[in-house]
Amino acid sequence: MENIEKLDTFLENVDKITELVMDLKSSDDEVSKKAMEKADCFIAALEEPCRTKVNRTSINTTPSRQDSLNLQDSSAEAFMKIMEKDAEARRLKRMKREKVANALKDKGNEAYARGEYRTAVQFYTDGLAELRDMKPLYTNRAQAFIKLGQYQEAITDCEWALKCDERCEKAYLHMGKAYLALKEYNKSRTCFGKIVDIEPGRGKMIKGYLEQVDLEEEKDGQEASAMEEFDSGDANAQTVPHLLEKLSAPGRLPSYYRGGLEILTQALAGCSGQTLFRLNNGFSIIIGNDTLRSCLLQGSKASESRELRTSVLKLWRVVCQGNDENQKTLMSCPVSRESAVRLVAAEQAAVRRECLALLSLFSETPRGRRLAIDSLDVQTLTKNLMTCIVEQRQQKSAVNILEKFSHEKKFCKQLRAAFKDSVSTLFGTVLRNVGESGQHVLPLLIAAVDGLARDDIIRRSLARDPDCWQAFLHAIERCIACKYTDVLCPLLGLIVNTSTISSPVIGEYAVPICDCCVGLLRDGNEDVVARATRVLSTILPLSSEAIQRAIQENVVRTMHRLLKKSREQAATKYAMKTLAVCTATSHLAREELLTADKKLSVLRRLLAPSCDEMVSGNAALCLAHCLELQGTASRLLGTDIVPLLLRHAAADPKSAGVQRNAAVALGKLCRSEPRHVSKLRELHGFEILHSCMKLIT
Repeated sequence: MENIEKLDTFLENVDKITELVMDLKSSDDEVSKKAMEKADCFIAALEEPCRTKVNRTSINTTPSRQDSLNLQDSSAEAFMKIMEKDAEARRLKRMKREKVANALKDKGNEAYARGEYRTAVQFYTDGLAELRDMKPLYTNRAQAFIKLGQYQEAITDCEWALKCDERCEKAYLHMGKAYLALKEYNKSRTCFGKIVDIEPGRGKMIKGYLEQVDLEEEKDGQEASAMEEFDSGDANAQTVPHLLEKLSAPGRLPSYYRGGLEILTQALAGCSGQTLFRLNNGFSIIIGNDTLRSCLLQGSKASESRELRTSVLKLWRVVCQGNDENQKTLMSCPVSRESAVRLVAAEQAAVRRECLALLSLFSETPRGRRLAIDSLDVQTLTKNLMTCIVEQRQQKSAVNILEKFSHEKKFCKQLRAAFKDSVSTLFGTVLRNVGESGQHVLPLLIAAVDGLARDDIIRRSLARDPDCWQAFLHAIERCIACKYTDVLCPLLGLIVNTSTISSPVIGEYAVPICDCCVGLLRDGNEDVVARATRVLSTILPLSSEAIQRAIQENVVRTMHRLLKKSREQAATKYAMKTLAVCTATSHLAREELLTADKKLSVLRRLLAPSCDEMVSGNAALCLAHCLELQGTASRLLGTDIVPLLLRHAAADPKSAGVQRNAAVALGKLCRSEPRHVSKLRELHGFEILHSCMKLIT
């Protein structure tokens, strides 16, 4: 800040000097004389070192006009040189200080990364001694102060950073964190809100910080309310610490602890009881008890141990129900984290049920899911959940938990490396047993796997797994035979999403899967027909053999009927794509389409401007294929085919695919039947086609 003050002084002097120079050049002798006197005083004030001890200057009391002008020019020039020299010296000095300050900042960052926060603070402080207006030194030191718990010092540094740059996001971020730690929640919210005002794109990140502020404020309110009840002598409030004291006693029989846990669980009704449990170190007391800890970790099959495990899990569930802070405290303990994963696979139904109930509690909210994902062994947990489903043990609870976690990107990311072992193999086992077990949970399980397959790496793993595709095929055949429509629809959706990844394995299974889907086109359920059509549109392009088989099974006529009667956008889109795929490779498919629709009225209808872009593009492509048959163009004389195609050929360049297909179809139309040319010329179509030549090429 000292340098900033010097800079302000320097700028004031520059303004004064500019005014003096203008006066020195004035044609008015009086003005220039006064300017000369001011300039002499100004130069004297610069405290330039004197070269002689005796003033030998002789003064000309009657200077001529020319001498006066020379003196004015000389003084002004000397003055400006002095100022330039001073500015350059200051610039070089600042550069030197900047270099030192940056070096100290880097050392501070290294110390911070090592966790040596006090050392980092000292380096940043030394850097600020060199350069008081260096913003990163203030924000970095504020961050280190927060780690040291010196929140007021952090706020002061953030304020200085904002004086350097009023739009400094880091300053507002660290200030918000410091105010949060000081429990000044409104000020914390204001600071985080400023960041969104500066950079709206950071809204998602700031939403997380604001949620944290809300949770901390809620926790404070809960604790204050709980202590108020305790101080007022409320019976339940008094019971909780008393029972915890009893449970902390070592060396008692398992039945003693089980009875105490059951009474404690009943006393924890309401938010105040949960909060008093945490404030009186309830989690530490339970987990710190040797008998309880060994019971959770060693997995004894004795009846007393089983009942004790069940009681602990039930207590945890009750104490964490709707209490974010308690959930966070539970997940911070290694014993509870390990137990929550391992006991999902426990042989005792009661233990397994309580463990799944506890995990279900975490899966209900986004914060709970994130907390569990960050704390638990996701791969082992998922494998244990899948094992429950395969072995039909609490299937519904296990699949519900898996489905909710599958929507979290971080959960999918952590499953990538072990997806086959944790999910894919066991999922295949379930699909191979459709109808024999767990049919009622299969739709939700398929939805969970579909959610996991949104991750590109997991989807690639599924697409390249032969066992997975074999299981898909078996499940489709079984669902068709047994009319399991509720399983078939989500299964077809999963197949579509998986087949978006190119894989030779899909080609190997394309023929039998497409055969099944062609058969499903005769199903009375519209949802099944729509999904089967979508599978065909996705998998047929991967196998020429599958295309030929589908054409032999009259898929062209079926798609034409579907397009003719359907007004549902998704069904129309995929039926049109299937038709385009078939006509692209098969002369027979084109002939069948023309037999069914001599003037291609369905395709012309789908070229209307109101239709979906993908539908219109495939309709134009299919039309171009059919125009290769002799006589097709002549059949279209007198129809609206030329203006329809021309409209798409002249479309916005962002619709390049539609534009290209329409231009190609229009060219084939006019080449096959020259009588269309007059209509094209009438509509100035040659100019449009000329502009499309780069697309056709």
